[in-house]
Amino acid sequence: MKRSILASVALLACALAVGGAAGAEDTLKKIKDSGAITEGVRDSSGVLSFTLGDGKYAGFHYEVCAHVIADIQKHLGMAKLETKYQSVTSQNRIPLVQNGTVDLECGSTTNNAARQKDVAFAPTLYVEEVRIAVKANSGIKGVADLNGKTVATTTGTTSVQLLRKNKRAAGMDFKELNGKDHSDSFLLLESGRADAFVMDGQILAGLIAKSKNPADYKIVGEPLSVEPIAIMYKKDDPAFKKVVDDSVKAMIKSGEVAKLYDKWFMQPIPPANTKLNLPASEATKKAWANPNDKPTEDYAEK
Repeated sequence: MKRSILASVALLACALAVGGAAGAEDTLKKIKDSGAITEGVRDSSGVLSFTLGDGKYAGFHYEVCAHVIADIQKHLGMAKLETKYQSVTSQNRIPLVQNGTVDLECGSTTNNAARQKDVAFAPTLYVEEVRIAVKANSGIKGVADLNGKTVATTTGTTSVQLLRKNKRAAGMDFKELNGKDHSDSFLLLESGRADAFVMDGQILAGLIAKSKNPADYKIVGEPLSVEPIAIMYKKDDPAFKKVVDDSVKAMIKSGEVAKLYDKWFMQPIPPANTKLNLPASEATKKAWANPNDKPTEDYAEK
């Protein structure tokens, strides 16, 4: 009898665990029941996602996600779907997606194998090159000139790890300073506390373009890494992944992604009508031609 009761308790616990997990994974149901979706946005992630102030956001990935959210609304047959915005940082974005606070993270997150253990990614729409920003008069031309220097990066990003792994950095000694976000990291360079800022090229270009004196800075050296940047959402939710991924693929096929890229990377953008002038790289064009959610490691192998 005792063994039978224990078995029943074990089965009930198992059923509750499975049921709880299934409920937690059903993002579409949560969105429909609540009438709202929470989008993770960045305050200063270059032209991918940035704030205009007063709770307003803009950028390439931000606008892509607006299309995706419209498709989610259509898929669910909802007359109205409220979009709530949650500002995230490099440090907290993955935990906030994992715990369900954020349904769709539309920032500047690198898709890599380690992160795929915790979260899932939409097909890549932008392939980034990690670069080095310096003062124009610094004399720094690349990785080899960083020995003994102070290098800034943003907490929770992979940039300095990539720098340390670069063969040109072998045996080098440099100090690392971490900004809480990209604007804070750029301030370390701007104020002279750091000699260089290592980050995604488009983020560097955007921060330089918006600085007081853009001519005072330049991006130097060879790319430290080529990384797929993608929209992020909860892992192990195939229904939600299909709706998001189908939406992204449809935008690629219709040419909407190429139009949005031109708008944000090649044309004057708010708030100061600056231009990045960053044409789509060959790696980005290949990602559009063959939509996939492959991690950085697959790019490195090629």
